[in-house]
Parts: sequence; C-alpha cells; structure tokens
Amino acid sequence: MKKQFKTESKKMLDMMINSVYTHKEIFLRELISNASDAIDKRYFRSLTDAALAPEGGYSIRIDVDKDAKTLTITDNGCGMTADELENNLGTIAKSGSGEFKTANNEGEGTDKIDIIGQFGVGFYSAFMVCDKIEVYSRAVGETYANKWESSGADGFTVTPCDYEETGSKMVLYIKEDTENDKYSEYLDTYKIKSLIKKYSDYIRYPIMMDVEKQRRIDEENADENAEPKYEKYIETETLNSMVPLWHRSPSDITAEEYNSFYQDKFYDFTEPAKVIHFKAEGTVSFEALLYIPKKAPMNYYNKSFEKGLQLYSSGVMITEKCESLLPDHFSFVRGLVDSPDLKLNISRETLQYDHQLKVIAKNIEKKIKTELKKLLEQDRDTYEEFFKEFGLQLKYGIYTSYGMNKDVLEDLLLYKSSREKKYVTLKEYTTLMSEEQKNIYYACAESVDAADMLPQTDAVKGKGYEVLYFTEEVDEFTISMLREYDGKQFMNVCAENLDILTEDEKNAINEINEKSKDMLDSMKEAIGEGVTSVKFTSTLNEHPVCLSSEGGISTEMEKVLSKMPGADSEFKPKAEIVLEINSNHPIADKLRSLYESDKDKLADYAQILYAQARLISGLSIANPTELSNKICSIML
Repeated sequence: MKKQFKTESKKMLDMMINSVYTHKEIFLRELISNASDAIDKRYFRSLTDAALAPEGGYSIRIDVDKDAKTLTITDNGCGMTADELENNLGTIAKSGSGEFKTANNEGEGTDKIDIIGQFGVGFYSAFMVCDKIEVYSRAVGETYANKWESSGADGFTVTPCDYEETGSKMVLYIKEDTENDKYSEYLDTYKIKSLIKKYSDYIRYPIMMDVEKQRRIDEENADENAEPKYEKYIETETLNSMVPLWHRSPSDITAEEYNSFYQDKFYDFTEPAKVIHFKAEGTVSFEALLYIPKKAPMNYYNKSFEKGLQLYSSGVMITEKCESLLPDHFSFVRGLVDSPDLKLNISRETLQYDHQLKVIAKNIEKKIKTELKKLLEQDRDTYEEFFKEFGLQLKYGIYTSYGMNKDVLEDLLLYKSSREKKYVTLKEYTTLMSEEQKNIYYACAESVDAADMLPQTDAVKGKGYEVLYFTEEVDEFTISMLREYDGKQFMNVCAENLDILTEDEKNAINEINEKSKDMLDSMKEAIGEGVTSVKFTSTLNEHPVCLSSEGGISTEMEKVLSKMPGADSEFKPKAEIVLEINSNHPIADKLRSLYESDKDKLADYAQILYAQARLISGLSIANPTELSNKICSIML
C-alpha cells in the first residue's frame, strides 16, 4: 500500500528538489555521503561487536546500466529496517545520521563521531535527475530485507524483498534528456569519475566502479604491416584517493608529493614557492593545505580572476572557491581548508554561521603572513621572485584598506634602492639609517634608472642617504597610507620642503630668493599656470633645474590620477609644481644678466627651463614645436 510523506508532501518535496540545491550534479555527492555515513555507523557498532564487520572490508559501489537508464549506488553499511526506511526516507528532513550522531556524542570522554549527513534532505536531491528511486536495504543483524520505492511527491511504498546483502542499494531511474538538461550524462563513466574526484575524492571508504578499457592483444607476434588488434575488457577501479594528503603528518610527506598534488589540483605547471600545511584547534578546528605560487595566473590582475580556497567538511567538498577564507591582499594563495566543525546549511553548499569562516580566515591570514616572512628571511631569492609577481597585490592591500592592513603587510614590501639598486625591506632601510637622517627618502619614476637620474635623487645621495625607488603607480599611494615606518616619515625627494640642508644653508638660499624675488616672479609669469612658484635651490649639485611639488599630490600622483575615469573634469586633482633652479649653476648668472638686459629673452629661458624640468620628471610638454623654435632662436 502506498504511503504519503509525513509533511505537506508535494510542496515540501518540490522545494527540496527545485530550490535547495544550486547544481544538479550535487546529488551524487549527497548519495555518496549518505553511503559513507551508513558505513560509519556499522563501523562504530563493530568496535564493540567484531562480528558486525563485513568480510573483505567496507566499500561503496557504483553501477551503470545505460540500456535500463539506471544508476545504482551500493554500500555495505548498517542498512535499514522497514521502520527505519519509513521513518528516515518517508519523512522529509528527518536524518537517521543526525540522530545517531547526537545519541553517540553525548557524555564526557566520548570520542566524537564524524557523520557528514545531518539534515536528511540530501537523499531527495536524487529526484533532481531521476523519475523513480528504489532502495533495497537489509539492516545489520536482520535476516530479511525491504524495498523502499517512490516516484516523487505522490508517496512511497515499503515492501519485503529478497535483497541478500547487508547494507543498502539505491537504484536511480534517470530522467529523459530535455532541451535544457542532459540527464544522460550521469550515466557516462567519465562524468561520474569526474564528479567523484571533484566532490568525494576523500571519502574514507573506496568508491568502486566497473570501467570498460581497451588493450592490444597482438603485441608479441605482431606483423609490422598488419593492423593492430585490440580487445575490450572490464576492470574494477577505485575512483577516490580516500586519504587526503592534508590528513597525513607533514613529516611523512615528501616535497614531490606536495608539488604533485598542487600541480594536479590547481593546474599549475610550475612548482609552488612555498607550501603551508598546518592544523588548528579551538573554537573551530580545521586543517589547511595552502600554496604560495611562483607565477601569477595570466588573468590574476583583471576582473575575471576569482580568489578563494576549496572548503571541505570531513573530506567532502562543500565549495570550490570560498572567497571569505582569503583577504584580498593574499588572494594569490591557493589551497584548501577542511573542518569537521562547520555548521552547514540544509543543502551543505554554504555555511549557516559566517563567524566560523571569520575565525578560520583570521587564522589563515596570520599563518600566511608568518610563512611569507620566513620565506623572506630564509630564502631571499625565492621571495624576490614571488614579490615580482605578487608584490603589487600586497601594496594594493595597504592602499585599498586605507592603511588598516599595514601591520600585516608593511614588513613584506620590497623596493629597489640606491644602495646597489637591489631590493630592500623597510626594516633593512631604517636599520642602516644614520643618526642624523630624519626621513625615509623615495624617488618616483617609470624605472629604477629614471628615478636614479633625477636631480633630487642625486642631491639626497650626496648627503649619504639611501633612496627607495618607486616604479609602480600604486607605490606613492601605498606610502601615503603607511605615513611612517619605525617612527620615520616618508619623504619624496621631489617634495618642495625636502629637508636636507643645514640651518646656515637654509638661511643662505632664503636670502638669495628674497633678493631675486622680482626676477623669479617675472619668470613665473612667463611660464604661466604650469607652476605655483619659481625658486633658487642649493641642493642640485651639477644639475641646473628640477621640478618639485608642494602639498599632498606629487607630479607622479598627478600622472596616475590623470589616467583615471573622470580625469578630464574641472575638479581634476593637480600637483602644485615649483620650478627650482640651481643657484650654484652658471645658468643662475645668465638669468640674472637677462633680467637686467633682456626680459623678453628671460621669458624664453624660463619657458625652456620649465620644459626641460618637465621632461626630466617624465612629464609631457604641451607644445614641443614651440620649445624647439625657442631653443633654436637662442642658439643663433
């Protein structure tokens, strides 16, 4: 007699089938997990009664019949009685695994039982791909079996049957293909193997299936000119690897095993720069196997890149890319996290409680930082190669967080410097600073050589100070968020208030500027809005001229901001540029002479010097033809 489900059946079952799960392929993961749970229960009982253990060990088997369009999943787990079939499969959202776990995890000193299934709805995901389900089951210790059968929300039947094995066999009658869904793919050997590998590779019991293969049968006496002969044969394959690499002790895993797992799992042809394998216990216990790549994927710095770690619960994959486990500044990290403590939602595709992910993510962030610092200290060459690929992301991590992540990232930054033009850390820079040096000096340009040739760089180096070279657009913005390091302020060598003069030198140059005020104002008028002022300086050594900037926006910042959307608006940020002229260079005397004798030619000189200073700073000039004509007129 057909029985009705013990809920408002059609409405409830329709919701389970059509709304709970995102992808139809999830059904196989759910059924494999249920089979694993059933074996867990039998194994647990066999600990106190060895006679309950099956001969030949525990296993899960998958069989395909394309003619009958059936997919069969068999396990030698605990099985179910007629009442259990009716109660567990006839009541939607009732879980025998959940009750078993609750009952046996009570009491102090009891070992926790790791049962995957809790909600009792995973079984019904099978109706997403099949029209009818038959479950043949014989409980451990029972002498007879029963068959549960249902075609969906119209109800189910439970009848005695002749099934002779202890455990359960589920037969799915796969739906006919439609225009939008190709259900027959779930009868394809390759598809089944790929789904097992994706979701259930680390189920602790072997998942076996007969696979058709081909072999050559005429190799020994083959005629070179004859067509080779082959025969087909059936071989039983174990589809899952069972024991996850991350469950093994790191001391028992070779570098080759780590690298092979990484390359196979994450499709990278190169070996990783660093392997991070650790276990954490506490509010949320988990194991993590993380990899720092050597090379950035081709799409890493564009919108198509998706960050995230694979998330497992007791060896079953829940999410292929869990974004919440990685901060953006460490988005390059690949790997996985496995936790038995996750409180999953009803579909086991997402978490019920976000705070669990936050706890795990915080632990992972700390561990990644620690291991990157170790790599920096213990294998500098490898770290520098890593930094060339991902250093930009670390810098963005400081800038986009408005400096909130600086404690995590500042000691991981590297910059080329005037000291041999090699990479240095901020800590290495400040450690080598002389006592009289007040600031951390940096120069911005498109390349290290261009930064090194700036007149202001030469001036700072002349004082015996080291200069950091900023060659990426984000560099100066990152430093503006750091503000200081180890109590030392960052100072752009092109800043107008560059403080490298003694008090006597400052007084002397101020006096020169005061005496030349009218001439300098006349030069500023000739240049126009391009500069806020023209000044003499005594810091340029042999160089005649340079540009410096006042305020918070430098010329390099202006170049970056000018490329951004909306840069042509009237509110475009602009650097306040100062034209600085070397008071000790012969050009200074020439300018004074022209001011007395030929103010028109002085205006030409001012415009030429301004254009030269712009070129030195890597800035464009508005009218190159006009500049060329002025230079030629002076040469005549």
